[in-house]
Amino acid sequence: MPEPVRLLGPADVRGLAERLDVRPTKQRGQNFVIDANTVRRIVREAGVSAEDVVLEVGPGLGSLTLALLEVAHHVTAVEVDPVLAAALPETLAERAPGRSCEVVEDDAMRVVHLPGPAPTALVANLPYNVAVPVLLHLLALLPSLRRGLVMVQAEVADRLAAGPGSRTYGVPSVKAAWYADVRRAGAVGRSVFWPAPNVDSGLVALTRREPPVTTASRERVFAVVDAAFAQRRKALRPALRDLAGSAEVAEAALRGAGIDPMTRGERLDVTEFARLAESLDATLDAA
Repeated sequence: MPEPVRLLGPADVRGLAERLDVRPTKQRGQNFVIDANTVRRIVREAGVSAEDVVLEVGPGLGSLTLALLEVAHHVTAVEVDPVLAAALPETLAERAPGRSCEVVEDDAMRVVHLPGPAPTALVANLPYNVAVPVLLHLLALLPSLRRGLVMVQAEVADRLAAGPGSRTYGVPSVKAAWYADVRRAGAVGRSVFWPAPNVDSGLVALTRREPPVTTASRERVFAVVDAAFAQRRKALRPALRDLAGSAEVAEAALRGAGIDPMTRGERLDVTEFARLAESLDATLDAA
């Protein structure tokens, strides 16, 4: 039976940062969690079990990593900051002896391979400035990820979980829905971070599901999504003109997909975007 894990408190976090001469930077979206109840809540909301291999992005000084190691079978922690990546194994060995964790120094937005067992869950306090591209990259790279819980800026959480027709529905909403069912899983106060951010935070839960059935590639569907939202509140016929080659081809593709050409992209769900991309390919092939 391994020794109990000792989580980090506010004084521990600040002490580690001082010893490492680490000053949290806005450029890397570094806001360290200093509240033990919050990291345990994140692990609980994520549904992490003793069978899980958890991928964590941006472990920083190790607050959430330690809480994950209380429960998970193994944690793979990806950290882009070389100072933090080098220091984390010592913190984990001291506070979570006998637990299985591998620290990888890499950029999660560009990583192409992870060592060790395939991760089954993503649990992370994502850097707010790159949260969406990191999330989408990892979902595409790692089909073994069956679920996730990520902490992001509240506004980004709203966008990721938004449904068609809502004010915050957009490109992140559709692309995340390609991979998973997405929902808001709560809010996180500013006081649990050091330094305290000037924005609110939110939790987003993801459950992997199969993408829509379509002959169009994911890249093609995403290109249609990007074009549809390039100018918000623009009807799809003019919005897709450049991608289709002409407004007439765009209209034919829309009608072939059973979509009113004057509908806006904000009204379509991911399945309809997939159908539209397939129709666009067929229309271009027939031209």
